[in-house]
Amino acid sequence: MSNTRSRADEVFVAERPWGQFQQFVANEMVTVKIITVEPGHRLSLQKHGHRDEMWQVLDVPIDIEVNDEKWVAQPGERVWVPQGATHRMGNSGTEPGRLLEIAFGEFDEADIERLHDDYAR
Repeated sequence: MSNTRSRADEVFVAERPWGQFQQFVANEMVTVKIITVEPGHRLSLQKHGHRDEMWQVLDVPIDIEVNDEKWVAQPGERVWVPQGATHRMGNSGTEPGRLLEIAFGEFDEADIERLHDDYAR
């Protein structure tokens, strides 16, 4: 499924008299989730072989790791995670943080290969 294009750069924004909307995807096989990360917690360092992911930070800054790059993504920021990339998200803040996740391709929780996990899963 993965290719070199980042769909995070292809989000369509339409202005309207009342404000705007963002269209993340149209007419494609996707799985959409909102992930909440509690303060002081992080997801496993992981990768998967059957899907790309796009995350949009919703509420509070979120710690991001994709391959060897680490940064704090701000609310509204989009992150592209290509198929096979090692990645994780965490929350070093004081409030719960949410991310919108859109997975492009075959979605199966069994596709997660955990490389490091704080919860010994």
